[in-house]
This record gives sequence, C-alpha cells and structure tokens, in this order.
Amino acid sequence: MLTQYALICTFLVSPIHGAEPPRDLAKRIAERESASEAVRAQYLYKQQLLIEEFDQRNARAGFYSEEREIIFSPTGERTEKLTKPATNRLVRLQLTPEDFRDIQEIQPLLLTKDRLWLYQTQPRGEETIDGVPCWVLAVQPRQILDGQRLFEGLLWATQSDFSVVRSEGRAVPQIITKKEENLFPRFTTIRHRTIQGYWFPQATFADDTLPFRSGPLSLRMKVTFSSYQRFGADTNIRFEASQP
Repeated sequence: MLTQYALICTFLVSPIHGAEPPRDLAKRIAERESASEAVRAQYLYKQQLLIEEFDQRNARAGFYSEEREIIFSPTGERTEKLTKPATNRLVRLQLTPEDFRDIQEIQPLLLTKDRLWLYQTQPRGEETIDGVPCWVLAVQPRQILDGQRLFEGLLWATQSDFSVVRSEGRAVPQIITKKEENLFPRFTTIRHRTIQGYWFPQATFADDTLPFRSGPLSLRMKVTFSSYQRFGADTNIRFEASQP
C-alpha cells in the first residue's frame, strides 16, 4: 500500500507456560496445512474485500471494494473472476500488486511442507481460542529474497490435530525507496472448522495506522471468504457451529 518508514517488526512474545508442545510442532502443523490446502483446492469460493481509509478526525475518507469468485484447477492453478466491479474511492491510499498478492498468498497463510523451510519457528506455549486448546507458534522468515512476500507473526494450531485456527502478523518486507513507500498492515485471519474436519479461512481483518513520511494513515480492511462449494457439488460447504 502506497502513499508517500516503515518498521519491519520482530515479534517478541513471552512464552505461555503450561504443557510442553511436541518437538516437531512446526512439522506437524505443516503436514496438516498441506492436507488442508489439498482439500481447499477442490473448492470454489467467494472473496469479498473492503478497505477503508480514515482522516485525522477518524472519519472515513475513502474506500475500495470488490467481490471475486476463486476457482482452483485440478492442477492447483488459481483463477479469479470479478463478480462485482471494483469501486475505488481511495484518496491517499494506492493499492499495489503486493497488496493483492498478500491477500492471495499471505493472509490466508497455508504453512505447508513445501514452504516450511522458508521460516524459523519457535513454540510459544498454549492458549485456548474459542474453547479450542491450541499450541502457539511464532513464525518469521529465515531470509527474504528480492521479490518475495512472506509472513511474520503467530499461529494458533489445535492440540488435537495441529490445524491452524488463527493467524496474526504482517506480510513482509515493507518496501521503502527514496521515491516511494509500500507499507503493509498487521492483520488477523480467522478460520472455521468444516463438517469434514478441516479449518478454512473465513475472514481477515486489519485495523492499523501506517507511518508514512507524509503523515500517518489509518485504515481498516476486511476480507471474507464464503460460499465454499466443491466442484460438481450442488450444496455449499457447511461450517460447524461456533463454540459458546
């Protein structure tokens, strides 16, 4: 996201004391994520995006909205189709290819076996999320090569089968040159459990202030993933009821 400083954040999270997680926690999460990705690739779904920017009085100054249908081919190739024309009434904020790439690749965050080597990981204890006992895993890139978009933050994975139910962090790196700044907000992605037992992304939220040299810019973003439907099926995928 451009306008015209950035801080590449390192997550310093104190471990939550309790039971000891398995030594191969990251590997088990990656194996489960690979299985989840393989199943999710069999579904089409809708993706709705709303980004709002706010002025110094915290009044909405502009927005961007769109709706897409996402389809994965049998070979895993992603295809997108706009089902509702994009409306761009942003004032200061300029969306970049990196922003849309982060929505596709980073914010849903599938830490699969073939991507695990890109990251350093460290267990941070355990925590209960919506009644589900979870392990907490800190994740940060080993290194970032030119053109790469990676994740830095925390994952919450169920203790029962190592499914990721929540992720919080930021897409990195922030991109800063003498002529421009391309800064990215912290976000939270929430997943819900399907009747089949896999946890699919349901929504991503961001509420952050980006420290541009021209002045801070407050924004909110919401991405919803809905109407999951398996190829050839007549009914949408169903999610289990939320824990009270």
